[in-house]
Amino acid sequence: MNRTVRAAPAPGAHGGDGARLAAALGLDPDDVVDLSASLNPCAPDVADLAARRLSSLRRYPDPTAAARVLAEAIGVDADRLVLTAGGSEAIALVAQELVAGHVEGPEFSLYERHLAAVAPSAGRWRSNPNNPTGALASAGDRAAVWDEAFWPLATGTWTRGDAERGAVVVGSLTKVFACPGLRVGYAVGPTPGFADRLRRRQHLWSVSGLACALVPDLLDRADLPAWRTTVAGLRADLADLLRGAGCEVAAADAPWVLVSPAGDLRDRLAGYGILVRDCASFGLVDTVRIAVPGLLGLERLAAALRR
Repeated sequence: MNRTVRAAPAPGAHGGDGARLAAALGLDPDDVVDLSASLNPCAPDVADLAARRLSSLRRYPDPTAAARVLAEAIGVDADRLVLTAGGSEAIALVAQELVAGHVEGPEFSLYERHLAAVAPSAGRWRSNPNNPTGALASAGDRAAVWDEAFWPLATGTWTRGDAERGAVVVGSLTKVFACPGLRVGYAVGPTPGFADRLRRRQHLWSVSGLACALVPDLLDRADLPAWRTTVAGLRADLADLLRGAGCEVAAADAPWVLVSPAGDLRDRLAGYGILVRDCASFGLVDTVRIAVPGLLGLERLAAALRR
């Protein structure tokens, strides 16, 4: 496939723009390889699991059971975990509670968007591994808030345990299980009182009934150590493929690589139905982030690069 587009659709703030590229090319969104969103290429088929839980749509959601099962999997007390509508809601709730924060770039832009005040004297917000560099924090590094959305795929474990040292931890099941449309994430507070304040801030029925019903099914199928190993192998294959095409690649611990200088790579790949993420929102110029794809996505990318 090679459909001429004048340019790929303007990048959104956080990637995941596959549907807009599909519309520009006249394709079904499922025919686009969206590597602008870094999702687990080994995840179970969430659509198939969801089909078995559609009766949950007839009831108001109750996140209690799902939160309890997730807390057990992560290894924290259930009264310290808040189930949220994706990692984005977890970030927003924590920002509203803490009000001020300190962010050192390059870093995920959603933190500053939700913080009422960004000040050097406030507690630091960090992603681990860093988004966008992909590098894991050092063992002794500390912060007030840690975003572990990609930690499970980088390490094969659920958490580094910073919530036990007084920090707040936020995460995203939609990255681990490749289901961004489901919108399910979490926040872990250092105390039950902190978590309870987040719950009081949260809109009623924020997390859908379908998401609540699916959390136990997803966790039953999680194999973080195996996924971490597979993602690391695919990341190495992706880096080799791009270097073979003449790209300068930086690969660290996260389920993506960076290419810089990127030139018009994003626009050229878009013509083949492959979308990569522009890194301008991170403050990185002439850089794209390319998510680790599964084997079929890797083959599509290889074919496009050959052309």
